[in-house]
Amino acid sequence: MRILVTGAGGFIGHHLVKRLKSEGNWVIGADLKWPEFETTSADEFLIGDLRNPDFCLELTRKGSDEIYQLAADMGGAGYVFTGENDAAIMHNSALINLNMLEAARIHKSKKIFFSSSACVYPLYNQEDPENPVCYEDSAYPAQPDSEYGWEKLFSERLYKSYQRNYGIEVRIARLHNIFGPLGVWEGGREKAPAALCRKVALADNHSFIEIWGDGKQSRTFLYIDECIEGITKMMRSGYSEPINIGSEEMITIYDLAKMIIQISGKDLAIECIDGPQGVRGRKSDNTLIRETLSWQPQKPLLEGIELTYQWILKQTQLSREASKYKL
Repeated sequence: MRILVTGAGGFIGHHLVKRLKSEGNWVIGADLKWPEFETTSADEFLIGDLRNPDFCLELTRKGSDEIYQLAADMGGAGYVFTGENDAAIMHNSALINLNMLEAARIHKSKKIFFSSSACVYPLYNQEDPENPVCYEDSAYPAQPDSEYGWEKLFSERLYKSYQRNYGIEVRIARLHNIFGPLGVWEGGREKAPAALCRKVALADNHSFIEIWGDGKQSRTFLYIDECIEGITKMMRSGYSEPINIGSEEMITIYDLAKMIIQISGKDLAIECIDGPQGVRGRKSDNTLIRETLSWQPQKPLLEGIELTYQWILKQTQLSREASKYKL
């Protein structure tokens, strides 16, 4: 198949390109930037701004059997929940989706995937860290926890509208905290697993690391390989409503930090400080994905965190070595 992946310079997009190439497809990647940590596997890779409708038209001009739209203005809690980036997040991501859908319509693309987010779920259902409610139909009445979540919910409806009015097949996945090697691990846009792995890797033995909030906020985290498996299974299915792709293994941020410290072999204390933290609890409800795809993630969180910590540890070591040679 001829497949287009937008956001192919990002974490999930880069891993997805590798998977699609391994299946023998012709893959075109597009993004503002090249992948940061590894050369792309794409047959073609176009650098450009998806906020520009002409670039989106160029990408879709030759047609595609499948489009995977993963490009978005996003980041971790330090980027999404401060409120300082709300206008950019909503404007940039909405514009990308509007442009890509219209380009797909004009050039008669057959099928398009949209990477939505667990952030669409209502704040009022996620106040109890031990019993969050995140099954797919619970998204309404709507009250997402951030402008990032509101944009994702708007874009879900946009994709469904194009399916109803123009016959484009759509697939929508609500992704729950995807992590793993080759992801952003510093700079402010990294997610909690990467940020904690970095803090532990850089900490001196017998010192401490800081976490935002009281540490009792709970989440589920999904390893990247399982995310890609879920996306490809969903794309090849006949189901077009939003589906959660995430783990059901819930953990508090404090216990996640303890897990990473244990993996490192260091003796570190944990200090809770003020900082953005999002909802109190969030857990993927996998009832629907089990019913529709006869599949759900299997890898234990510990295995994925071990792989991620070792990769980030190596990145911190490489960064320190490089800094020695800077003037």
